[in-house]
Amino acid sequence: MWRRRRSSERGFTLVELMVVMAIIGLGAGVAVLTMPDARGDLKTDAERFAARVRGAQDAAVIEARDIALTLRPDGYSFSRYSSGRWVPIATKPFAPQRWAEGTQAIVGDGGTARVTFDTTGSGTPVDVVLVRDEQSVRIHVGGDGTVRVGA
Repeated sequence: MWRRRRSSERGFTLVELMVVMAIIGLGAGVAVLTMPDARGDLKTDAERFAARVRGAQDAAVIEARDIALTLRPDGYSFSRYSSGRWVPIATKPFAPQRWAEGTQAIVGDGGTARVTFDTTGSGTPVDVVLVRDEQSVRIHVGGDGTVRVGA
């Protein structure tokens, strides 16, 4: 009635376990190598920044108030001229932003720059270069308010 199994039928052999572990290891290695960078693409970061700059220019025209962009190596922020002084903008989409980890902006001589858009949309021209690892993307903000990525 009850048959007793032989010891070789009770489990997996060491070779079978090693083959399974090797397959799992190869699968994990492929998954890690094909995962995109969690920080995102540098060009995507540059285009997101350019879209915010264009939005700030549009807001300056629509609100009939000067808006300034302050660029730093670690990020950027916007401020609005109101009641005789510059007031930082803390709400989206103009809330202060930091560049993705490992990204630095190269601007001006001292590492910072300020672009002011007046009520006609004109601004101070500036070139920004975003650098991460071995990639770089140039962004040009023209005096007429145009913003070009990769220029």
